[in-house]
Amino acid sequence: MTLATALTERRTAVDDVYDYLHEQISTLQLKPGDRISEAEIAAQFGISRQPVRDAFSRLANLDLLLIRPQRATEVRRFSMRAIEKARFVRAAIEKEVLFRAAAHCDAEGARMLEESLQKQADVVDFGRYEDFGPEDYGFHRKLCVIARAEFAFDVILEEKAKVDRLCMLGMDKEQRLPDLLDDHRKIAEAVTQRDAPAAIAAGMAHLSRLDETIERIRATNANYFEREDS
Repeated sequence: MTLATALTERRTAVDDVYDYLHEQISTLQLKPGDRISEAEIAAQFGISRQPVRDAFSRLANLDLLLIRPQRATEVRRFSMRAIEKARFVRAAIEKEVLFRAAAHCDAEGARMLEESLQKQADVVDFGRYEDFGPEDYGFHRKLCVIARAEFAFDVILEEKAKVDRLCMLGMDKEQRLPDLLDDHRKIAEAVTQRDAPAAIAAGMAHLSRLDETIERIRATNANYFEREDS
């Protein structure tokens, strides 16, 4: 193993705390408004408070934690302004990605998308719903690769992370995931046929599935949203 590889693979206490809390927040084991303590997390991991503070800062940058001086840190509630911004940015990026993907898709690109769809179908067919998330991310990353704009996935990833918790609060996975898979199939079909308008239309329809979820959650769990947005 080279030194560069070793440095790349080396994990830190900050990484461990960040990954743990990110998973807890993303899967709603820690819910919007729940308080968390630097001291308690540090004790849980057997480390000093500085790595925990650094992990908290990274999560705050993703709008997943709210850190306030002299007050308890809490899991960030949903902000409708932040959600609207994230969806606007992602839609703009995805439109361009789908336009370019349809223009550049070749046999290898079609193979990549088919492989991704098959993995997603296996997840749904065998009920391994917890594995759908990574496959979903992989599908959108492959679209960026086909579009020759892999850098765009960094933006999509950041904006997608801001609304993923809402998706977790949506309809039951047994109902939701087949619909998402069907959306992906329509996107892939349009891209492989080099039909940019159809690809973009399918992509925007895919993003719009969150609208009903947001309204339902605001009606049933208003405390999950920031007060100024309710």
